[in-house]
Amino acid sequence: MELHDLAIEDARHGHQRPKVEEYGDTLFVVMHMIEPECSEFNDGEVCIFVGHNFVISIRNRSDLGLLGVRERCQREPELLRLGSGFVLYALMDAVVDRYFPVIDALESQLESIEEHLFDQGIALTNIERLYALKRQLVVLKHAVTPLMEATRKLCGGRAPRVCTSSQAYFRDVYDHLMRINATIDTMRDTITTAILVCQSTVSIEQNEVNKRLAAWAGIFAVATALAGIWGMNFQHMPELAWQFGYPLALLVIVVTCGFLYYRFKRSGWL
Repeated sequence: MELHDLAIEDARHGHQRPKVEEYGDTLFVVMHMIEPECSEFNDGEVCIFVGHNFVISIRNRSDLGLLGVRERCQREPELLRLGSGFVLYALMDAVVDRYFPVIDALESQLESIEEHLFDQGIALTNIERLYALKRQLVVLKHAVTPLMEATRKLCGGRAPRVCTSSQAYFRDVYDHLMRINATIDTMRDTITTAILVCQSTVSIEQNEVNKRLAAWAGIFAVATALAGIWGMNFQHMPELAWQFGYPLALLVIVVTCGFLYYRFKRSGWL
């Protein structure tokens, strides 16, 4: 068993893009293992060497085990006779199946945000949650899209020799990846639309505040203008010498401000 030096170097250093590479009769496969951690994802990695009579898997930055794959292969000896290609399929299927709970959790979060999209006063909070969700989708997108492109090599055209007897199974993995990728694209479009709605909601709320401030400013401007007129203290102002001048001035101010308040309230500015 000889492994190519470049593949060994990639497996040792990690942080590789999901891919399928051929080195003679040996395949080198890299997949990302997404693990939810609080509000972020742990982006682990599994590297797989596949030859005619061997399969070697190496995990980096991930606590998720793959022991279930061995149990599955032992339960299906008739499929195990297909060779190491079927074991590779079982490993890829196990990794891809773990993407579905992740995408379901992200969809639930998005639905929860959409339910409160038009609630007053939380538009900025919704935008923060949507951007956090978008970052998680980007991590998942980077794991799914390159792997989908790589899996196409295993189920169509000139498939590697170790996979020729398992092409139908790799096609199933490819279909799963296409479904996940389509869901991710739909969610990204929905998030973009939701962010635009939230931004519009913020603008509407700010406009409402500006309208209220403008209405109160108009009311106080009229009161200030009337008070300024009667506060000029010119000698020939008949109201100053009249005993009812002060109550009348207050009454005019109150009535005028009350009328303006009524009009602004009726028009929805207050």
